[in-house]
Formats: sequence, structure tokens, C-alpha cells
Amino acid sequence: MLKKSNHIPLLAILTGAFLVPLNSTMITIGLSTIMDAFQTNVANVSWIVTVYLIIMIVAQPIAGKLGDMYGTRKLFLLGLLLFLVASLVCVYAPNLLVLIIGRGIQALGGALITPNGTAIIRFITPKSKLTKAFGVFGFAMSIGAALGPLIGAMLISGWGWHATFWINIPLAVLSFFIAYIFLPDIEPKSRTALDIHGSLLLGTFLTVLVLIVTNGWYRNGWLWLIFILSFFLFVYREKRCSYPIIDFSLFKDSSFTSANLSILLNNAIMYCTILIMPMMLERDAGYSIGSIGLLLFVFSLAISIASWVGGYVEGKMGKGMTVRLSFALIGLALVLYVVLPSINGIVFAGLILFLGGIGSGLGVPSMQAASLESVAKELTGVASGIYSMFRYMGSIAASVIISLQINYSVTVYILLVCSIGGLFVSKGMFIHVKKEEKKANTHIL
Repeated sequence: MLKKSNHIPLLAILTGAFLVPLNSTMITIGLSTIMDAFQTNVANVSWIVTVYLIIMIVAQPIAGKLGDMYGTRKLFLLGLLLFLVASLVCVYAPNLLVLIIGRGIQALGGALITPNGTAIIRFITPKSKLTKAFGVFGFAMSIGAALGPLIGAMLISGWGWHATFWINIPLAVLSFFIAYIFLPDIEPKSRTALDIHGSLLLGTFLTVLVLIVTNGWYRNGWLWLIFILSFFLFVYREKRCSYPIIDFSLFKDSSFTSANLSILLNNAIMYCTILIMPMMLERDAGYSIGSIGLLLFVFSLAISIASWVGGYVEGKMGKGMTVRLSFALIGLALVLYVVLPSINGIVFAGLILFLGGIGSGLGVPSMQAASLESVAKELTGVASGIYSMFRYMGSIAASVIISLQINYSVTVYILLVCSIGGLFVSKGMFIHVKKEEKKANTHIL
């Protein structure tokens, strides 16, 4: 258990962590209703989701850097305030454009909440309890994503799509006041300059990448040219900048690199499963929409439970072994996914997806803790932003795999290769542990 003195600050962080994924999945249920309300088409209304994804992935590394510069508490509170204001903008939006702008502000608030919330957890939690704390944090985020469609469906059927934004207001207000009163004021040790040019280049290549993936513009040569140029200019800039947004020297640490690559692969497999299962279960296995919703809820619930339990498993097995077990369970579930279309029993299908969810959630707290523990405390915000970006990059990778429209079995085999890759990637955490043990022994001698 965490220290009692940490419970109330952690509650504020968890409330904010719950809001971000909740709003990411809840709105998908209301897209058709919003489309009818504003009498627009699918291409236009999809920007409600696209703008949220673009800003979340672009802003999080910058938000983490700003937290290190100006204080994680200030940035966390600002994120909650923006989320609250944005929700009001969305509630009273007179047209689709204002609603999209509101969603953009909401995403900016979410981008400030997530990396700075995780950075605060590191400061207020003893190292021995850090993985358990991130297990609770992961539980809040995954249960928010899991409950999003269910809550969205209930709110929209009862009070219309506006209700999906109204629900944010009391939660954001509660979280803000708890955070304002109880969160410690963690001031940065030194003020540095924000790399404006690097920020623009980072925003450019990530935005173009998201646009290519979400719209299927894979043959647009100009967009690829902009992406490649801005990416290499960003890397060139950051390697020569005194105060980079993404400090590439952090990747010299095997544990940091391993943790970020692990969350990328893990999230790619998880998100791809969520995207491909509804199509396969309806088309090939003949399940009803209600049954599919129940099965996906079982998958998401298993992720939430495993995220909670993962912190305790790490205490027994260590971070590297927990992550390796996580990918092994994912691999086993993927092997069973191959035969899933031929299974008619919903109970057996639910057990397979439950196993997949356990695998997807079990190693996440260890990945997050390993990423942050491997850097100095004054770089916690930067490390949190990079970790969050890698997690979203996994979602983009999943979108690419799905958009290629490969048949179901081949897609599962690709994901199986990713899970095997995760087994090798997690080796970096073992190397880090051995180095730490060697340092400790040297110190004793």
C-alpha cells in the first residue's frame, strides 16, 4: 500500500488520469448523433477524434518539458483548468467548427495532465512503491477507456451528446480543488529555455504522420517529404540544442530505451486488438453487436485489473521479468486469436480476450516505472512526455496495420511478431538491473 499522506494527492491525479482516456473513447459513440445534429458528413465529424489525437501526441513531450521548467503542479492545474473550459465550450458549441476547437483545447489540457501527473507521482511516492502507484494510475486510465463507450451510450441515449461533455465538469472541478489544496509544490531546480524551433519541427512531423495514417494518405509524396525533412531536421536540432525537448542522451540508458519501446509494442498490440476484433467477431464469427460490446468490455476490464495487479507482481519478479511475462501472455493469447473466428461459445471467446487483456495490462506499471527511475528527478517531466508519446506512437502503428486491410490471420501473425519483439526488447531492463547491482556491490566494497 501507498503511504496515507500520498492518498489524497494521488486521488487528484487519478481523477485527471481517468478523464483523459474517458473522453478519448466516450465521444466515438456520439459521432453519428453529432453528425445528424450539425447535418454534416463523416469526413468532417471525424475531425473531432483526429484533432484530439494530433494534439495529444504532439503536445505531451512539450508539456513534460514545460513541467520540468515551471513546475509539474502548475502545469497539472493548468491542464485541468483547460479541460474544464474546453468541456464548457463543447457543451455550448453552436456549430461543428467550435466543437472541434473545443476538442482541441480539451486535448491540450489532457496533454498537460498526463505527463505532469506521472511526474508528480514519482516525486510523492517512495521508490519501493513506485510501480504499485503506477499500477493504480494505469488502472484509472484503462478503466476510463473501458467505461467510455458504456457511459457514452447511456448519456447519449438519456440526454443527448452534450451530456458526454457535461460529465467532465464536476470531475474536473473536484480534481482541480483537491490538486490545488493537496498537491505539493514541486519547483524545478533550474529554469531552462524552451526549444521553440524544436517544438515546431516536432509538431510538424508528428501532425503530418497522424494525418497520413488517419486519412490513409500513404501515396501523398508531398506529405511524406515534409515528414522526412521535418523529422531529420528535428533530430539534427535536438542533438545540438543545449536544452532539447527530447534528450536523445536518455536513450543511452538501456532501461529507458527498453521501457519506451515496450510500451510502443504493447500499445500497438492492444489498440490493434480493439480495432480488429469488432469487424472479425461480427463478420467471421457471427456475434451480435451486444455480444461484441460485452467481449471488448471483458478485454478492457482485464487490462484494468492487470494494471492494478502488475505493481504487486513486479515486487515479486522484478520489472524486466514482469514485462517479459506480459509479452509471453500476449503471445499466448494471439495464438488463440487465430482460432477465435471458429469458436461459437461466447464464454470461451471471453476467456481468450480476458487472457489478452491480462497480458496487455500486466507489464505497463513496470514499463512506466522503469522509464522514470532511469532518469534524474529534474528530467522526470521530459521522460514522462517521451513515454506518453511512445504510447501514442503504438496506437498510430496499430492504425497503420489496420488501414492496410490485411486479412485477419496475417494481422494476428504480425502482432505475434510484435509480442516476440517485446520479449527481446525487455532484455534492456535486465541489463539495467545488473548494472545497478554492480554499482551497489562496488559501493559496499
